[in-house]
Amino acid sequence: MNENGKLKENVVETEVIATAQRRQYRTEYKERILAEIDGAREPGAAGAILRREGLYSQLISKWRAQRKAGFPGTGKRGPQANPQAGELARLQRENERLRAKLARAETIIEVQKKVSLLLGLDENEPMRSK
Repeated sequence: MNENGKLKENVVETEVIATAQRRQYRTEYKERILAEIDGAREPGAAGAILRREGLYSQLISKWRAQRKAGFPGTGKRGPQANPQAGELARLQRENERLRAKLARAETIIEVQKKVSLLLGLDENEPMRSK
């Protein structure tokens, strides 16, 4: 509204609403910071590094534990894929393909039996070429 109490038309909202976003760090960055902190010898040098990077000491403790475990959490988040799941899926697809092939073969055999009955051929006699 303007000072007269009337609504302004064509007013564009320019306010930006900040949304919190979790920071993510690459393994190389973690290793570089840990090496820099481990190499700091003067008193207060590690704190200066943390302030410069905007990090907390608790995060460094977690990174050290991750480094000790070989940085296992550097992959994708969420449920871990079963290493045998790919092989299982491949075998299930192959099984379905073979079942469909078997069904076609059985249909062909049934048709051949009916044709031989119509032609009066004995199923136990081998076919003779003329």
